[in-house]
Amino acid sequence: MNTLLVALLLATAERKDQILIQGINQGSQTVAPQGPDSARAEFSFNDRGRGDHIIATWKLDAAGVPIEYSGSGNDYMKSPVSETFNLSGGKAKWHSRSEQGEIAVKGESFYIPANPPPEFMGVLARALLKSPHHALPLLPAGEAHITAVGTSGELTLYHITGLDFSPTPIWLDHDGNMGASISGWVSVVPTARVATVGKLTTEQSKADTAWAANLAKQLTHIPTGDLLIRNARVFDPRDLSVTPGTSVLVRTGHIVRVSPDTAMKAAQGAEVIDAHGRFLMPGLWDNHQHFSGNDGPLDLANGITSARDMANDLDEFPARVARYDAGTELGPRVFKAGIIDGTGPLAGPTRMRVDTPAEALKDVAWYADHGYGQIKIYSSVKPELVPLIADAAHARGLRVSGHVPAFMSAQMFVEAGADELQHLNFIVLNFLFDQVKDTRGTARFTAVGEHAHELGPDNPKVQAFVRFLKVHHTVLDPTLSIFESMFSGDPAGPPLGLEKIVPRFPAQVRRNQLSGALAVPKDQEAAYKEAFPAMLRLLKMLSDAGITIVPGTDALSGYTLLHELELYARAGIPPAQVLRMATLTSAQVVGADRERGTIAAGKLADMVLIDGDPTARIEDIHNATLVFKGGNIYQPAQIETALGIAPK
Repeated sequence: MNTLLVALLLATAERKDQILIQGINQGSQTVAPQGPDSARAEFSFNDRGRGDHIIATWKLDAAGVPIEYSGSGNDYMKSPVSETFNLSGGKAKWHSRSEQGEIAVKGESFYIPANPPPEFMGVLARALLKSPHHALPLLPAGEAHITAVGTSGELTLYHITGLDFSPTPIWLDHDGNMGASISGWVSVVPTARVATVGKLTTEQSKADTAWAANLAKQLTHIPTGDLLIRNARVFDPRDLSVTPGTSVLVRTGHIVRVSPDTAMKAAQGAEVIDAHGRFLMPGLWDNHQHFSGNDGPLDLANGITSARDMANDLDEFPARVARYDAGTELGPRVFKAGIIDGTGPLAGPTRMRVDTPAEALKDVAWYADHGYGQIKIYSSVKPELVPLIADAAHARGLRVSGHVPAFMSAQMFVEAGADELQHLNFIVLNFLFDQVKDTRGTARFTAVGEHAHELGPDNPKVQAFVRFLKVHHTVLDPTLSIFESMFSGDPAGPPLGLEKIVPRFPAQVRRNQLSGALAVPKDQEAAYKEAFPAMLRLLKMLSDAGITIVPGTDALSGYTLLHELELYARAGIPPAQVLRMATLTSAQVVGADRERGTIAAGKLADMVLIDGDPTARIEDIHNATLVFKGGNIYQPAQIETALGIAPK
C-alpha cells in the first residue's frame, strides 16, 4: 500500500469513544477527520437528565494550532451553545454565550473553546508536542506546557499544566491519537480500549499521587514539640462568645489547654505563634462535597478542616481519604456518605443501583462494612424501597438523607425514614408535588425558578411543613450558592459571590467558572428574578423555627463554602450563629463533636486563625492567615501560590 493511500485512510478514519461516568457508559464521542488538517466531533452524554451535546468542526495550521473552530449544541445545564473562532491575518476573533474577543496574534497561540468536545484536549496535546519547547500561549489567556510522566503499553501519559490548579492528565498513543482522558468523575475512552480503563487509572493515580505528595511535603509544617498560640480572640460556638487574650496549647495533634495568656507558660522547645489579637475559631465544615483532584488543598486554603462527601466512586475516593488522613495529600477529615440509586436513564453515576429489596439491603451492608456513616438515597430509587433502606441503615447506625426520590414529596421522604434533606429546592418542590412528581430531570430546577416566589413564610402550607420538619428533627443541607448562580447568575460572569476571587485564578480556570445560569424563558424572567430572594426568606424561616442547618456547597471547593456562609447572613441569620452551623452543629450532626467543633481541651487541634471578626462582619471569613489540622500548620497564601492562584 503506497504512502499516499495510507495517509488518505488515516485522514478519513473515524473513532468512537465511550463517555464513562463513575465507570458507567453514559454517552459517546465520535471523531471524524475531514482531511489532513480538519476534523469534526460529536459529543454527548446523559448525567441525570443533564449533559452536553456538542457538534464541533475545526481546522488546524501546520503547527497543529486551530485557525478555525465552530461548535453548537447545548451545555451541561441544557443552555444553548454557539461558538466560533477564527485566526487569519494575524488577528484572532472568538464568540460564545459567555465571552467574545478580538486580539492581534504574533506566532503560534492555541485557542481553547469554552465548550469543546473532549477530543480538543488531544488537539492541544499534539500541538504542544510539536512546539519547540512543548509550550504554547493560550487564547484568550494563559500558557500551557506538556510533560510525559508515565507509560502503559503503547500509551503515554502526559501532564498538561496551565489549564487547572494542578496538571491535567491525558493519554496518547504512538501516533498522537487520544488514548484516554480519565478523571474521578468523567472519563473518555476509545471503545476499543474500555477494557484497559482500570489499568490506566491505576497508572495515572501513581503520577497524580506523587504530585500531590510532593505538594503536601512542601506545604505542611509539623511542629517538633508543643505548639502554643498566644494572644488570640477565641470563638466558642457553644455560647457564641469571643474571648480575647487567650492561649491555646497543642500537643501531639490535640488541644491540651485553653486559658488566659497570663496563666499559660510555654514549655522549653515549644513553637510559639503570636496571634496578635486575631480571631481563632474551630475549623470549618463543608457538608456537601464530591472529592476529586484539587478539592483537598482548596479546602485547607479556606479553613475547611472537615467535610462530608455525598457520593463518590468506591475505589479511588477511599484511597484519597486515606492519603488525607496520612498527610501525604492535602485535604480535610472526610465523613463518607454512600449513594444508592435506582436504575433507568436518569439514574445517578454509581454502581450502587437497586431494583429489589435484596439489592438494597446488600448495598447498605456494603457501605456499613466499609466505614461509611450515612446513606444518600438518590432520585431514581423506587419509593417503596426507601423505608427498607432507611431501616437497614439505621439498624447499622448510619444516617439517611438524599435527594427526594421521584414520585415522593419531601414529607413522604421524611416519613419514610430520612433524617436529612439535601438541597433547598426539594423543600420548595414539596409544595409543587401535584405539578412535578418526577424530579429526576431538570424540572427540579425550572419548577423552583418559576414558583419559589409564590411560597413565602406567611403561606399556611409552608408554615405547616416547617412545623413537620421540626417535629421530625429533620436536618437541612441547603447548598444555597448553587441556586443563586442558577437563578440569578450571568452567563458571562463567574458564580455570584466569587467575583473578587475568580480573577485571581489561572486564566483557563477563570473561563471554566463562567456560566452556570439557567437559560430563562422570556415569560418567566420576573419569576426567576424573585426565586432566589424567596429561597433566602425560606432559609431564614427554617432557621428561626429551629431546623438544624448544615452548610454545604456541591460546587467549587473552599471558596464557595465561605460564600455559602455569607448567604446565610444575608438571609438574616446572625453571623455568630452561622459560624456555629459551620463548626459545632456540623460536628454534632455526624457524631464527631467529641473530637471536633470547638476549641477545647481534648479536642483535635483543627482551627483557623482569621484577620478580622466574622461574628461581626461575616465577610472576614475570607481572611484566613493560618490553618491548623491536627496541629499541623498550613499557610493559605502558600497553598494558593502552589495552585497558581494570584495573591490577594
